[in-house]
Amino acid sequence: MTELPEGDNLRPLLLVDDDTTFVQVLARALGSRGFHVITANTLTAALALARQHKPRYCVLDLKLGEENGLRLIPELHTLVPDVRILLLTGYASIATAVEAIKRGAHDYLAKPVDADAVMRALLDGDDDGEEPPEAPEQPLALRRLEWEHIQRVLTECDGNISETARRLGMHRRTLQRKLNKHPVRERPDLEQ
Repeated sequence: MTELPEGDNLRPLLLVDDDTTFVQVLARALGSRGFHVITANTLTAALALARQHKPRYCVLDLKLGEENGLRLIPELHTLVPDVRILLLTGYASIATAVEAIKRGAHDYLAKPVDADAVMRALLDGDDDGEEPPEAPEQPLALRRLEWEHIQRVLTECDGNISETARRLGMHRRTLQRKLNKHPVRERPDLEQ
């Protein structure tokens, strides 16, 4: 645990992720960009650090072992009302992005991310009244639509796999197989 130094240009940031290598690399990169980074690997540790240091920024992973990072967002806002939270995840979906914004995250990025993208997301658009990201204009592929629907129902069921499978009318194992796959991309990444 690192103490926050005093200073006018200080940008204290809490980085919460259970991937220790990712945390070390991102903390070092953000530190070189003017942030003072404190790190946590669990929700409990993150809350303790937030209570102690009152960070202005937070980069939070959606999946922290068996825990869900979405749960931490309202608690962080209770401790530090003006904290800017960036949610990161390896399993991006529109439903998760909307839920993160509803709970108080200021932005949402899919992993892998670089420090410059994280910094832009944290510092750009300081307006509190930002709207959640809109769905893309072109129609989504059928497999992607299925992924989005599953994620929305899973969010409505607070992550309960059995209840989600029941609501979707599929076997629990089938749902687990679908969730273990990475999300389907709509189209290959094209430069515009």
